[in-house]
Amino acid sequence: MLDLYFWTTDNGYKARHGMEESGLAHNLKPVELPKREQFSPEFLKISPGHKIPALVDDDGPGGTVSLFESGAILKYLGEKAGNGLYPDDPAKRIMVDQWLFYGSATFTTHAQQLGLFTKRFPEDVPPVKTYYLEQFHDFCSIFDKRLGETEYLAGDDYTVADISAYPDIHMYHSDGVATGDYPNLTRWHDAIQARPAVERAWGPY
Repeated sequence: MLDLYFWTTDNGYKARHGMEESGLAHNLKPVELPKREQFSPEFLKISPGHKIPALVDDDGPGGTVSLFESGAILKYLGEKAGNGLYPDDPAKRIMVDQWLFYGSATFTTHAQQLGLFTKRFPEDVPPVKTYYLEQFHDFCSIFDKRLGETEYLAGDDYTVADISAYPDIHMYHSDGVATGDYPNLTRWHDAIQARPAVERAWGPY
């Protein structure tokens, strides 16, 4: 059985999204960040950097496996599910990997800074807000151009690469930030939003 430790952040939703798409049986274990549960000794054994999401699989390679980092979790779930989320073909894996890491490491990092300075930072710092908003729109333009060439980020197939970028696009799409002149990105967003697994992933827990 898989245990997924998550909270309602972009990275938390990535992992829950990937889990729902995998179709694998699992337990959902909320880690309430406002209560600082991520610093509990039990959780730190799974995620030493006190970050969610984290995953424990008691039927992993060689026995029990624990994982942290959303990108690593998505890749693991895709491989374990064997349903195309992480392809078997080596050439396709190369394409998936680059967009998976771009979404989870490059894009999300900047999107989180935008959220910090526009939603959570106690002081108004207009130059910083402007910088991260411009960066976010640059990412949207990059995604929009790519999605004008292919159906999904890594090609014709829906993969963990799309899951790695979707939560931040979805959050800012809802806020009206990612709804500019990005028709291909909007098409992609709406198609993913309509998936039953995505509806479950963003539902009650």
